[in-house]
Amino acid sequence: MLHLRLITPADRTEDVVRLIEGTIGTTHLCVLPGAARDPAGDVVLCDVAREAGDDLLSGLQRLGLGTSGSISVENIDLSLSERADRAEAEAPGESADAVLWEHLTDATHEESTLSVTYLAFITLATMIAACGVVLDNAILIVGAMAVGPEFGPLTGISTSVVQRRPRLALRSAVALLVGFAVAMAVTVGFSFFMDAVGLFTEEQLEGDRPQTGFVYAPDWFSFVVAVLAGTAGTLSLTSAKSGALVGVAISVTTVPAAANAAVALSYGDTVQTWGSTEQLLLNLLGIVLAGTLTLLAQKHFWARQHERLRRRARA
Repeated sequence: MLHLRLITPADRTEDVVRLIEGTIGTTHLCVLPGAARDPAGDVVLCDVAREAGDDLLSGLQRLGLGTSGSISVENIDLSLSERADRAEAEAPGESADAVLWEHLTDATHEESTLSVTYLAFITLATMIAACGVVLDNAILIVGAMAVGPEFGPLTGISTSVVQRRPRLALRSAVALLVGFAVAMAVTVGFSFFMDAVGLFTEEQLEGDRPQTGFVYAPDWFSFVVAVLAGTAGTLSLTSAKSGALVGVAISVTTVPAAANAAVALSYGDTVQTWGSTEQLLLNLLGIVLAGTLTLLAQKHFWARQHERLRRRARA
């Protein structure tokens, strides 16, 4: 269930209440006249089944509450109420499958913004991966993949395509490209330093690396894994099962490929540099493609569900 706290102008409160009462899957409606001070107006509280939430939020935005009032949404972790159980049963579909498009857009906006923190994480992840590829240490590779924040911008690109929001696409692309460029540039300098102090050697990079050699050898398996991970990651975001993102992060060779390209570049190994770059681009393409197709499929499915919901409400 979702809990909505709305601030509505007094002249629109009745319209908001009618919309909530006419939406299947809502309950626990409370109206507090004149309770709001900034902005001034009434406070309306209600709970709604997650699978009916997107339709209700769209209706509230059409009433102008996003500009003249306020819409706040919270997840309810525990609700001991027969009315809530009945509301969830009446709403079509399953809550785990529901997509809140505004929540997804807001989440990807935050995760795909180029910031000092984002640059720090992707740079540190790439440097850790550089140590992993030189030492042929799979544990360091997995750690670097878990630290890397690049899935946020990738999801932002997919969301922007489906929602037709070019600004989000541009912001995500800038974060992705600038992030990897800065991380790889810093990792090149890091490699020179590590070589100077004797911790990195060209022999280690060029030697047999059974644990990490895959990062500069792109093939169709890499693309298939990227597609599967992109699908799983997108589903984890839209279904609020964020724990699955950790598994997605350590499934795709993006940060390790960037790290290997940077280390190889510092030693002038163009073969590994190009191979790692191909691996990186192939995986990025697979994730974006899978994310976009997953969101399109969910949008089509929930459009049909919402139409069923509206027909039931009219009946």
